[in-house]
Amino acid sequence: MSLWCVVPAAGEGRRMKSSTPKQYLPLAGSSVIETTLRTLLKVPDLQGIVVVLDRDDPYWEKTQFHDHPLIHRTHGGTERADSVLSGLDYLLEMATGDDWVMVHDAARPCLRIEDIIRLQWACEKNPHGAILGMPVRDTMKVADENKVIQSTAPRENLWHAFTPQMFPLGLLKQAHEAAQERGEAITDEASAMERAGFYPLMVQGETDNLKITTPSDLALADFYLRRRGERECE
Repeated sequence: MSLWCVVPAAGEGRRMKSSTPKQYLPLAGSSVIETTLRTLLKVPDLQGIVVVLDRDDPYWEKTQFHDHPLIHRTHGGTERADSVLSGLDYLLEMATGDDWVMVHDAARPCLRIEDIIRLQWACEKNPHGAILGMPVRDTMKVADENKVIQSTAPRENLWHAFTPQMFPLGLLKQAHEAAQERGEAITDEASAMERAGFYPLMVQGETDNLKITTPSDLALADFYLRRRGERECE
């Protein structure tokens, strides 16, 4: 399959309590986004990556990948879904609707190549695509707006959704556009595909594929990468 990647990286990461967007914070000897891109560039036969940035981003040009021949850049929107759709639009200038695209958050730098390969295998079996995730292990509670527990939700068949999420490019673009036209909030690509009537597969990935949201996540990601020996420099 012809495979491309879109990396939304236009967010500010306000919960990090930093003036620097979280994707540019130091990690593993470089930065969060550089660590993420370094892994993605190892994917066999990857055709290219579209990084979706804020229009006024002053940091990208200082990264080691700003002029990489396989990495393209475009501008994002207000919400993550807007940025993803912008990346898909840009990608269709180079790719076809029958090509496959992975969407992966810049703030998930601990992604493993083995997980991407498992995702590709799943997509070869299912034309509706697949996403990485992890079965829920904890007891799940339903609480009201005052944080008062209302019930306990059965955790069987519940999954935490990760990225990458991989789909046929043309179908994903149509699903995103349809959701936007209906005014639906899309938090990940699978939800857009589900609402369009498709049935993606869940693929179990590694638990260390965490999304950096808070300062403690950044420290944990650094620990995971050190343990795996994947620091850019020591």
